[in-house]
Amino acid sequence: MILILHYICWQPTIQYLIIFQKKHIIKKLFQVVNYLEKVTPSNLIDVKTKSIIIDKAKINENTTIPESDFRLTSYEWGVTYAGLLRFGEVTAVETFSEYTIKRLMMISDLSQFYINNKKVKIDEKSPVYTVLKPSALDDSGALCAAMIKVQHSNPNLTLKPLIDNFVEYISNKQFRFVDGTLARNRPYPNTLWLDDLFMSVPALALMGKLANEDKYFNDAVHQVNKFSERMFVEEKGLYFHGWVEKMDPHPQFYWGRANGWAVMALIELLSILPKSHKGYNSVLKQFNKHLNGLISYQSGSGFWHQLLDKNDSYLETSATAIITYAIAKAINEGIIDKLAFSPIAILGWNAISSKINSNGQIDGTCVGTGMGFDPAFYFHRPVNKFAAHGYGPMFLAGAEIIRLLEANKFNLVEGSVQIVEN
Repeated sequence: MILILHYICWQPTIQYLIIFQKKHIIKKLFQVVNYLEKVTPSNLIDVKTKSIIIDKAKINENTTIPESDFRLTSYEWGVTYAGLLRFGEVTAVETFSEYTIKRLMMISDLSQFYINNKKVKIDEKSPVYTVLKPSALDDSGALCAAMIKVQHSNPNLTLKPLIDNFVEYISNKQFRFVDGTLARNRPYPNTLWLDDLFMSVPALALMGKLANEDKYFNDAVHQVNKFSERMFVEEKGLYFHGWVEKMDPHPQFYWGRANGWAVMALIELLSILPKSHKGYNSVLKQFNKHLNGLISYQSGSGFWHQLLDKNDSYLETSATAIITYAIAKAINEGIIDKLAFSPIAILGWNAISSKINSNGQIDGTCVGTGMGFDPAFYFHRPVNKFAAHGYGPMFLAGAEIIRLLEANKFNLVEGSVQIVEN
């Protein structure tokens, strides 16, 4: 919508269209939340009787979460919960935040049954199995971060046992290198996945704030430093996706969404980490280097590519949404210059909002992706409207763009829409 402002020459009209744009964002994302409400039920059911369970006292070993189009305990949906919560807070429209609260409480209620009835064995196919027995950062980080945010804004909810369980896994059970870097043993032993910055750092930072303990902040900063030492390429200002200890040299594929996860982890950390913390400046420096690298690869359409440095790879929605969110949030938090970066964020929003179809689904998102060691692996990953990775970042980006629009005035400067300095 804001693209049309380049052809408007009357200042009052520009401000009117800015107001219209905010309403347009809410309208577009109402389409999405209405779709999600239809395809992700929020009531527990009894698998034998098929009846909905309203009374918590009636939850039993036959209780489960209904089947839906998306897995409600996945890391992708952890991002979606955080996005809907944030969009609801920014717009003061409860429909969005209520989506998150209802589903996290459903997960909590079912999980609490097994916590309170330890003699009842939980089936590995249960949707809350990975909540209670996480075995990867994918199981833990994003859901944990969303739960902490919900718990903070709704202190009467009972999410703390699950939060503590997730943090215990991240801090003490996930495989690490000797130097403390969070790592995996797939597809090869001693492998770093750039995605894991996001699967750990925001949860650790939020836990540091929740518990008022520096050890969580210290660990979050440590992860940023160690991942960056191994995976950040200064000349490009980008991270490559995977680092395998036994490989020499290390293949360098600059996958868009993984770089999105990384910059998102950094801005989440900077927005929480006390400025007095000894690691704040190093994280800020790394964020600026990465952000400056990322903006140099934005296409003229506003999108970023599947492989960021390969213009013949396709334009991808989720990476664009995540990067747009990170830029807009950094502007709103006063971390980067709004005059220089706001046009980039707005262009990114114009791009991703065009991918919300008439059914409220999000198009153009790369499906779940492992680690590859040749460009064809990334070039030919399919896109799908059921790829869950695009939904949460869309709400997060929308929330921060609204904040950006509300906090600033715009004018035409030689045909370009720019922020008016106060």
